[in-house]
Amino acid sequence: MSVTRPSQANIDKMRAYARKYAEKSGTSLHPDVSVTETVVEGLARHIELVGKPLCPCNFYPDPRAEAKQRRWICACDEMQKWKYCHCLLFVTEDGVPITEYLPEDHEGRQAYGLVRDPHPERGRGMAKVLEKRESTT
Repeated sequence: MSVTRPSQANIDKMRAYARKYAEKSGTSLHPDVSVTETVVEGLARHIELVGKPLCPCNFYPDPRAEAKQRRWICACDEMQKWKYCHCLLFVTEDGVPITEYLPEDHEGRQAYGLVRDPHPERGRGMAKVLEKRESTT
């Protein structure tokens, strides 16, 4: 089951989602439009294949099973917890991923070094929920 090019409707849907999420999270879309478009098309393709915008930058032995686990559905767990996008869709204005919140041994931190969050007041929804839970227990 292979989809060569996703529908324009799904591409448009994911492009709009990416713009809104970048604004909401305090990130920028990659300054190289070809990077953004490639990731957007990959997300749209996964909508058509498995019904969810599964991160196109990973290999999944079973994409349907992975979609059910939800951890790699855009915005993935890493983005929501650490504000880190390994696809490079959600980055700083300079086109590098934010690594400030990553564990020091994370591959993103090792590859890019420490990249500060230009808008720490936005994004990281999952981290904020987890922090709130921890503070009440």
